[in-house]
Amino acid sequence: MKDIQNIVILTGAGISAESGVATFRGPDGLWEGHRVEDVATPEAFQRNPALVQNFYDERRTKLKTVQPNAAHQALAKLDRTWVGDLLLVTQNVDDLHDRAGSKRLLHMHGELNSAWCLACDARSRFDGVMAAGPVCPHCHQSGGLRPDIVWFGEMPYQMERIELALARCDLFVSIGTSGAVYPAAGFVQTARYHGARTLEMNLDPSEGSFHFHESRMGKAGELVPDWVEQILSHGLC
Repeated sequence: MKDIQNIVILTGAGISAESGVATFRGPDGLWEGHRVEDVATPEAFQRNPALVQNFYDERRTKLKTVQPNAAHQALAKLDRTWVGDLLLVTQNVDDLHDRAGSKRLLHMHGELNSAWCLACDARSRFDGVMAAGPVCPHCHQSGGLRPDIVWFGEMPYQMERIELALARCDLFVSIGTSGAVYPAAGFVQTARYHGARTLEMNLDPSEGSFHFHESRMGKAGELVPDWVEQILSHGLC
């Protein structure tokens, strides 16, 4: 463990589920009562923009009622303390890592509290009601904002930065992910190819568990704080 300097951490829906945030796909294949194809694709937005806008407005409102949990707080502590390189990549569109205090953070699938203007291509912080057709603060046009969310069929954000970090890391850690959604599901293979140690922490084994050197099963709120204390006591800090 003393050889570890550069860390990449991937988090998925499982880390926020303990805070009360609904996972992307429930056991019935739905996301909060909607088919994913109806609320999380560019085609869905073109077909029924009101439904999509209302869906994300409701998610944005619910997000204000939940708080970061012990796993978010532990990763923020690691971010503050770790003197080596660290990149926290989250698949989640919530802001719980941000509110916990993580700074070396990348939202690869976008953010609920961000709006993307289709008229001028600018992105801005947003916590209101997008279905009301608000004005873009950059170009001042109304009705052109969409959720700054990476939908199915769109490219995740900052993939070049992520790939570079994976190629340089000594340790790759995956927390609360299903291992079913690419390209994130392939990060463990990229990290291993470049010689990194790999660790999975999950409630249940993911679809890619066999790719990891080590898997720890349990709640993120219990596993992650223990792991952070372990690595801080043996690694760089």
